[in-house]
Amino acid sequence: MQIRDSSRSLLFLVVLGLISPQAEARQPAYARKAMVVAQEEHAADVGLAVLRSGGNAVDAAVAVGFALAVTHPYAGNVGGGGFMLVRLADGRLAFIDFREKAPAKASHDMYRGAGGSATDSVVGWRAVGVPGTVRGFELAHKRYGHKPWLELVKPAVDLAANGFEVSYAQMDSWKYYGSLLAQFSESKRIFLKNGVYYDWHETFRQPELARTLDRIARVGASDFYEGETARLLAAAMVENGGLVSLADLHDYQAVERRPLEGDYKGYHIITAPPPSSGGVGLLQMLAMLNATGYEKAGAGSAESYHYLAEVMRRFYADRSEYLGDPDSVKNPISSLLDPAYVRNRGATIDPERATPSEQLGPGLSVNIEDTETTHYNIVDEQGNAVAVTYTLNSAYGSGVTVPGAGFLLNDEMDDFATKPGAPNKFALVQGEKNAIAPGKRPLSSMTPTMLLKGDKLFLVLGAPGGSRITTAVLQVIANIIDFGMNVQDAIDFARIHHQWKPDFLEFESGVSPDTVALFKRMGYQVEESHPRVPARVEAIEVRDGWLQGGHDGRGHMGKAIGY
Repeated sequence: MQIRDSSRSLLFLVVLGLISPQAEARQPAYARKAMVVAQEEHAADVGLAVLRSGGNAVDAAVAVGFALAVTHPYAGNVGGGGFMLVRLADGRLAFIDFREKAPAKASHDMYRGAGGSATDSVVGWRAVGVPGTVRGFELAHKRYGHKPWLELVKPAVDLAANGFEVSYAQMDSWKYYGSLLAQFSESKRIFLKNGVYYDWHETFRQPELARTLDRIARVGASDFYEGETARLLAAAMVENGGLVSLADLHDYQAVERRPLEGDYKGYHIITAPPPSSGGVGLLQMLAMLNATGYEKAGAGSAESYHYLAEVMRRFYADRSEYLGDPDSVKNPISSLLDPAYVRNRGATIDPERATPSEQLGPGLSVNIEDTETTHYNIVDEQGNAVAVTYTLNSAYGSGVTVPGAGFLLNDEMDDFATKPGAPNKFALVQGEKNAIAPGKRPLSSMTPTMLLKGDKLFLVLGAPGGSRITTAVLQVIANIIDFGMNVQDAIDFARIHHQWKPDFLEFESGVSPDTVALFKRMGYQVEESHPRVPARVEAIEVRDGWLQGGHDGRGHMGKAIGY
């Protein structure tokens, strides 16, 4: 069953139970000139205002990123890190890596043995990696932006100082994660109002964060890494047993890397290189799908989901062994994407049965050499495009807020293989290449991606969601290219996820019960997704002279907006 962009086919899918009824009413946001899609409304408005005032997509991306640090503390940050993918209208590409780093005092076995605890990699001061966001935004702005830095940070300063109305979703989020935030006095005071909790529509102000952002606006990133903010952070680390030092902050640098590129059915893909595993995974999984004809069974069918699950399984097996920080280890990318290897890997898929993960390991020769998060997209009037995924890792990161500075810190150390061969917070099994070492960047699943049709921009997308990010981006691309959906339908369509280990197929509630029954007959162990931990894809499609923005309703916040 081929799905085309029509209300009739969408209604048919609703009746069959393949997608939820709420998707029927959702349409893309349309604009002619420029568009912002972000997971918090105030931040989206900030980005659009920058574009309207003459800023380019990079300027808007910087402004949105700082605004999200104020209005979306769940994942928006100055105390975390991430990636920015840029395609300029003249065809130039850039990938800004501002992933966090392990502090100099970090060690391979710091969460094991005497004095170590597995929970220390997730909660508290010892979970924190050296933040990269402020340096990353500065590097992107210096190389590709043109509006004054002060103008881009000021909206975030104003939002923090003057406050904004608490949405129902934000109120609910603070209550849900209250047990984490209540462990730390500053977090409890700022975000939980000392246990009283904020109410819907109540004004939320953050004066300490406003002062921090004002310093960053006036002084630049040097304040965060060498100035007053750096001193506040380093002193709090010493007082609370954390590892990030003033020297770690001073030495941190964002870097520009070359994006990965590939092709799928007439579309050119531009995506994230290591230390993201996402781009490698996306290209490998699409290449395995390419020759299967899986799409003939129709979107939402057990057969099409089966092939998606099996290519996911094979990539995550490879991910467990072969990928890490490119500045510290050699990643066999060319081998993982070699057509012969991909073809042979795909040939091991049984069309009718699930492959038990215990029977499937990483596929290369052993001797070969070669959380929660948020995402936003921007396309400006000139055709410049930016996709940003950045993170604190878990929701609200480590739970720690820096006293006197007002910002949350990441728990990015858990993205390392804290115990190689054992699962992390996202149940990912990872190998020695992603083991902890001083100054090393942890492997990530963040997958900011763009697609071209010919030499024209076609799609900009990405997602938060930990290990589910790459598989969600894969499915949205497949829904658009292989099943003919529009961008909003492609995002709303029910998704699955498989990551090799643990060996179960995760499915969303919109998947038909009949399809789930067929999964079981194929040999899958199945588990319904928890509604609070989806990957929330945000995307902009360029089609027929229109920018079409798709926002993921799974997050209950944010919007696509343009002009």
